[in-house]
Amino acid sequence: MVEIDELSADTTAETKRELTYLFEKQLHNIAGKKAMMQIEHLLNEALLPQSKTYFFIARYEGQAVAFAFFNTMTSFQKGGQYIWLNEIYVEEEYRNQGIAKKLLLRIIYWAETRNIKGIELETGLNNEATKSLYNSLGFYDVVSKRYSFRF
Repeated sequence: MVEIDELSADTTAETKRELTYLFEKQLHNIAGKKAMMQIEHLLNEALLPQSKTYFFIARYEGQAVAFAFFNTMTSFQKGGQYIWLNEIYVEEEYRNQGIAKKLLLRIIYWAETRNIKGIELETGLNNEATKSLYNSLGFYDVVSKRYSFRF
């Protein structure tokens, strides 16, 4: 059975360690050592009460196996608050069991109860499984080009 919990400033050190472990598994191929050392610090910062960053963790039979995190933002175009879904990750051995879908449904419910106007996200062009999941929940393709600037 999958259980999904929202994290908060009161989240236990054990749950933070579980989430840090999942982040490390997700980022091990793309993040350098410096980035890996920052995960725990950034997690603590993101869980501060005034933060607009939210985390959900999914447990399968008590074991943390997946997470999602997002930020709320304001958009005049959308008419209010919306979610930017930063990450959704499921450990490889637990994929294709509906866990990502349950995480997304929990986020959608969370958003609806707070009068959030929509959810934005991006995925790789060739990530057919993920695109299929998003489409099955009513997400639709938006044609755009994303730009980035780093300091």
